Amino acid sequence: MTYRLVVRSQQIQEHKITLDAQQQHYLLRVLRLGNGDRFIALDGAGNSWLAEITAQSAEIIEPVAIKTELSVSLTLITALPKGSGYEQVVRCCTELGVSNFMPVISDRTILKPSLNKVQRWRKIAIEAAEQSERQIVPNVFEPEKFTLAINRLSANQDKYICVARGDTPTLWNSLQARTQPEIVIATGCEGGWTEAEVEKAIAVGFQPVSLGDRILRAVTAPIVVCSLAIAVLE
Repeated sequence: MTYRLVVRSQQIQEHKITLDAQQQHYLLRVLRLGNGDRFIALDGAGNSWLAEITAQSAEIIEPVAIKTELSVSLTLITALPKGSGYEQVVRCCTELGVSNFMPVISDRTILKPSLNKVQRWRKIAIEAAEQSERQIVPNVFEPEKFTLAINRLSANQDKYICVARGDTPTLWNSLQARTQPEIVIATGCEGGWTEAEVEKAIAVGFQPVSLGDRILRAVTAPIVVCSLAIAVLE
């Protein structure tokens, strides 16, 4: 088995990777690797190399071609669920191929995340990217108001907002008809989106879609969304 480790681009100098204390601990103590053992180093931006451990650093042996990414960029907007639910969303949806996580504060959001929460989400994204053999580490943006977040999106994106039941097309059927190179999907927190939020999303180009006849938990819905997108794209 070849282990994977995400490194920062600043750590790479002339075919050598300088490992920080945490990375050394992970490779040498947790994985019990030693001098001469090899692993895959990733910069989180699509580049991968076979590297060999040499004391407190690693020597780059050769580039490695890995193709594990979705054919389009997938951005997941999630109204933050209660407790630590968003950690599960980040972990599972990183494994499923999400490119960008946009946590938002909706009218019904209870959680008020701290900077430490955001840093933890980013750490989880790195770990999940390593585990699932991703080429990139997805971006995890700082939380902001839902209405501000949707106004920052570009026009060349197919945008969907998931609503509970109602006379709306399914996400599955809507994704079949996508026309843009990027996909954005928004899911609500406990209690769902307010009518005003859905109307504001529609005004900036979002299409209301359904995930079926059952009501999904705020943590379940993003995972289902990503699974449907993968089924269509792959």
